[in-house]
Amino acid sequence: MAGSDRISYARGFADLDTEVEPMQLPLRGAFPAWLTGTLLRTGPAKFDVGSTTVNHWFDGLAMLHRFSFAGGEVTYSNRFLSSDSYCEAAVKGSLARGEFATDPCRTLFQRVAAVFAPHLTDNCNVNVDAFGGKTVALTETTLPVRFDAETLETLGHYAASAEVGGMVSIAHPHHDAERGCRFSYVVDFGRRSHYRLFAIPDDGSPERVVAEMPIDKPAYMHSFAMTERYLVLTEFPLVVDPLRLMLGLAPFIRNYRWTPQRGLRFHVFDKDSGALIASRTADAAFAFHHVNAYEEGADVVIDVITYEDAGIIDQLYLERLRAGEPVNATGRLMRYRLPLNGGDPMHPVAIADEMLELPRIDYEHCAGKPYRYVWGAGRRPGGDFLDSIVGVDVESGATRTWFADGCFPGEPVFVAKPDAQGEGEGVLLSVVLDARRSQSFLLVLDAQSLAEIARADCPHHIPFSFHGNYFPKH
Repeated sequence: MAGSDRISYARGFADLDTEVEPMQLPLRGAFPAWLTGTLLRTGPAKFDVGSTTVNHWFDGLAMLHRFSFAGGEVTYSNRFLSSDSYCEAAVKGSLARGEFATDPCRTLFQRVAAVFAPHLTDNCNVNVDAFGGKTVALTETTLPVRFDAETLETLGHYAASAEVGGMVSIAHPHHDAERGCRFSYVVDFGRRSHYRLFAIPDDGSPERVVAEMPIDKPAYMHSFAMTERYLVLTEFPLVVDPLRLMLGLAPFIRNYRWTPQRGLRFHVFDKDSGALIASRTADAAFAFHHVNAYEEGADVVIDVITYEDAGIIDQLYLERLRAGEPVNATGRLMRYRLPLNGGDPMHPVAIADEMLELPRIDYEHCAGKPYRYVWGAGRRPGGDFLDSIVGVDVESGATRTWFADGCFPGEPVFVAKPDAQGEGEGVLLSVVLDARRSQSFLLVLDAQSLAEIARADCPHHIPFSFHGNYFPKH
C-alpha cells in the first residue's frame, strides 16, 4: 500500500461524468503559435457502470477528448463515445458486452448463444486514428467507431472489408506514407485460426489482405513492428486455445495462458508480396508496445518495451489502482536483431537504464527507419505509478526527465515544428493529472530538452487514458 504521506494517483481512476462544450482553457506560459492543429484522445472515463464496476483499467467506457490549438490559445471539449456498448449499458443499467477483463452477468443459455452470435465490444477506449480520411476511435476488436473530429459526435462503425474479417485486432496501425496506406492485422479464431495482415488505403478504397498465417494458439499482441519493406508480428507467449475463448467461460484476457516454453516468436512478412520472409525465436518476454523497427544490412532491428512476463496485466486491475497501490507500469527498452539470412536472433540488448511505457517517436520522419529519440511515461525510483516523462537517446543511452511533485503524466505525443529540419525538433503534448488539485492539465515540453514550455488547465480531472494523435490543420 502506498505510504500515507504520498500523493495518491488513485484520482486518475475516478469516473468522469461531465461533458463540456468547447471552452478556452486558462494558460500558464505561452503555447507555441505554430501549433494550429488538434490533439484527439480517447480513454476509459466511466468505470462504475450502473450496478457494475468493471474489473480492469482497460474496461472503462470510452470518452473522447479534444484539444484544439490556434494563435497560442487552447480550446478543450470532451464527449462520451456513443458506441453500441455504451448505449446498451445505459439502457441496461450495467455492463452489456464483454470487455478485456470484465464480462456481464449472463445465463448459461446466453453464454451458449454468444458462441454462435458473439457481440464484440466496440468500446473504443484505446486510440484515435484516421482510416481512409475518416477519424476513428479504436479498441482491440474489429469494430472501429467513426466520430466527427470537430464536434466529437459519434457517427457509427467504420465499414471494414468483409474480406479482412477477424474478431480481434489492434489499436496501433502503422502508416506507410510511400505506399499511401495503413497496415494492421486481425486474428480470426476457429478450428484453424489465422493471423491476417491487411492494408487500409488512404484514399478510402477497399481494404486488402496482405498476408495470412495459420496458428494453433493465437497470441495476445497489442502492437506490431514495421520497417520500410517488412511487417513483423511479434508473438509473445501469452496464448489462447480458441475453443476456450469462443465458449466465453471467462472474460477475454482470462482465457490466455503464459507459456514461456514457446519463446518469443518473430514473423517477418514482405509488405508487397505478403511472403513470409523469416520466422525467428528468442527467449520468452512480454510487451504491449513496439517503439520502432528498421532494416540494417541483412538484419531487422526491433525496439520494444518489454517485461519478463505478462504479470503487468494483473497489476492493472481496477481494485488495486483505486487503492493507490504501487504499480510497476514501466518496462525495459530492449533491442532485438533478427538475421534474415539464417540463425537465431542475437540476445536482446537494453538500450537505456531508464524504464518507460507508452512510447512515442518522431513518427513522420522515422517510422520504419533508423532513429535516435524515443519519449514515454516513466516511473521514478520508489514511485507508485507513471509519474514522469522520459526522453531517451537510443544511440547513446542518455536520458532526460520531466517531473513535478504530485503530477502523473500520460503518453507524450510528439509534434514536429513546421520548419523542422531534423528528428525531434518540436514539442511533446501530455495530459497530466495534478493529484493535489484533483485536476488535469495539458503540458507542452520542448522535445529535445524536456524543458517545460506551458500548461493549459482543464476544468476537471481526466481519467488516465492510453493513446491519441495530433492532427495538423491543413
